Amino acid sequence: MAESLHARYMAASDAWRAHRKDCEPCTFPDTGRHCPDGAPLWERLVRLQNAYLTHLRNH
Repeated sequence: MAESLHARYMAASDAWRAHRKDCEPCTFPDTGRHCPDGAPLWERLVRLQNAYLTHLRNH
């Protein structure tokens, strides 16, 4: 599971960074505002990051 979770987390990170590079509203995530395309990418990254960190703490 850890490899699969890690791979999904890294893919989500790559997708978010690629999107953010060319998206003005998503350039500043501290505002909590994202474009309609960026919001799901950000949410997926956050969810997978939390899951991965929880997995690391528990193993």
